[in-house]
Parts: sequence; structure tokens; C-alpha cells
Amino acid sequence: MKVLVTGSAGFIGMHCVERLLARGDDVVGVDNLNDYYDVTLKDARLARIAGHEAFHFHCVAVEDKDAMAGIFADEKPDRVIHLAAQAGVRYSLENPHAYIDANLQGFINILEGCRHNDVAHLVYASSSSVYGGNELMPFSEHHSVDHPVSLYAATKKANELMAHTYSHLYDLPTTGLRFFTVYGPWGRPDMALFLFTNAIRKGVPIDVYNKGAMVRDFTYIDDIVEGVIRVLDKTATPNPDFDPLNPDPSSSKAPYRVFNIGNGNPTPLMNYIGALEDALGMKAEKNMMPMQPGDVPATSSDTTELKAWVRFAPHTDVRDGVARFVDWYISYYGCNNQA
Repeated sequence: MKVLVTGSAGFIGMHCVERLLARGDDVVGVDNLNDYYDVTLKDARLARIAGHEAFHFHCVAVEDKDAMAGIFADEKPDRVIHLAAQAGVRYSLENPHAYIDANLQGFINILEGCRHNDVAHLVYASSSSVYGGNELMPFSEHHSVDHPVSLYAATKKANELMAHTYSHLYDLPTTGLRFFTVYGPWGRPDMALFLFTNAIRKGVPIDVYNKGAMVRDFTYIDDIVEGVIRVLDKTATPNPDFDPLNPDPSSSKAPYRVFNIGNGNPTPLMNYIGALEDALGMKAEKNMMPMQPGDVPATSSDTTELKAWVRFAPHTDVRDGVARFVDWYISYYGCNNQA
């Protein structure tokens, strides 16, 4: 099977490509290697997969309409994992146009490529951020997601709506995965675990938002990849029980599905920091900061639907996952605090 993976030099993308190659798939990678964060880390991820004979890489931005149309036409992928996006809630306050370009223009290019090239299944990254102003825990796919509190979240909700439209109009099977705070080796430098680790090792105070009164459903990368691959292999289908008089947001009469993919074990931020301190053998000096615009105090995933669909849900203990990240970080950056 040939699989197109966008964001293939990204955190989740690289890990997905490695899994696909290991099981014998042909993989077409797309990534623009932009400088939103350290490009050398992206290059190092890409180096892990670039030498594989079944991997073919295109350095292209998904918002480049003509380039993406050409890749789809030339490569003819059987299935697509779309992970490329402009990520980050706080950055969306500073550079909103980047989110429109990558997350909306880029996504329509992916949908059109799938539509015109007989792609059997599109799996794309959504986000727990779509739950926005909803405070009913745990978050369920059956809940309304009509109150985003960041532009990033709004673009991800828009992706789900756009996917449903193409599933309905063109019978394109699509599955959206709402990722919950993914962490682990080769992670993004703008995420809390990376920032905290770098600061603690340098003896620099860490910024702890909402004065530490935050809860997140931290989800380890290996669990995310397992879920993505299992979902990729199970094509979205119409829900035969869908009731248009009482429509369920998670499914449709069209071949459309949306799933949470989270650890199902919400962890207080201070416990997360404690696990990191234990793994490093160092204590953090903390700057207690107010809540940031666009952020939410807590996330928690209900993964009942994912378990029923693919017989899997994330389960890695946060302390184990944080320890594995620290092992990787020290191995990658060495004893010198280079990050």
C-alpha cells in the first residue's frame, strides 16, 4: 500500500512514517521544513527515514495548490495521513494568517487531491482544542464543539466540517482524530515538556500558567501512532443508525468519522512537572503565571468510541512516558544544554 503522509518531518509524522515503513508500506512524505521551530530537529527526524528505499520525500508546503495537485497525480497514494498544519494555540494570536494558509488552504488542497485521485481513506489531525468553551468532562465526540476559544481550534473545527462535506458530496471516506496533548521523544520544542526540560537543565525558571491549576490528558507518542495506523486501516463508513432528526456530531450518513485519541487519564500540570523533576533528578524553579488567552484549564478524553472502532486506546503511564522523553532528550542534546 502507498501512503501519503503530510508533515512527515514533524513529531507525529516521523513516527507514523517509521511505523508504516517497518510494516512494508511505500510512503510518500510531504513537509515544507519551515522555521516555526528549530529546523535542525526537523532535519534530524527526516534523516531517520530519508534513506529508506520505500520512502520518497517532497519538500513542499501543503498550501501550494499546484505542487500538491502534482504530487497526488504523480504518486497516486492509496491512503493519506494528513498531519501538516500550523500548530500552537498561542502563536495563532500572533500570526493568524499562517493558520488560514496552512490549515484551511492546505486542507482543501488535500481534500481535492484525495477526491480527484481515488484515495480510499483520508485520516487527518484534528485537536482536543475544538472542545473550546465546553467544560463537560470527559470530552466526548457526541458533545457540541461550536465554541472555539482560539483561531487554531477554529481551523481544526473547520477541517472537520470540510471533511464531512467531501464525504457527503464525493463519497470520500474521512476520519478526523482529535489529538490530546501529545508528548514523547522527538517532540516539538514549543511544547511544555520540551520547554520545561530545557529550562530546568539550564537552571532557568519555568513559566507555569494559571498558577499551576491546569489539567491535561497527556498522551504518549507511541499510543498516538498505534491509534493513527489502526484508524488508517479501518476505512470510515456511514453510520447506519444515524438519525438526521437528532444528528450525532461524531458520524454521518456519509463515510465520515471523528474520534478522540487521548490517554483517558487527566493529569494535573504540577504532577506532570513532578514526574519531569524526578526523571531529571532536578527541581524546577517556577514562575506562577496567569491563564493565557486562548487556553483552557482542563482537557479529558472519552475514548469509548475509538476503543469500539479499532479495539485500542492510549494507556501509557505519564511517569513512564516522561522518563522516556528525558532519556531521548539527554541522548540527543548530550550533557550540554544545547536546546
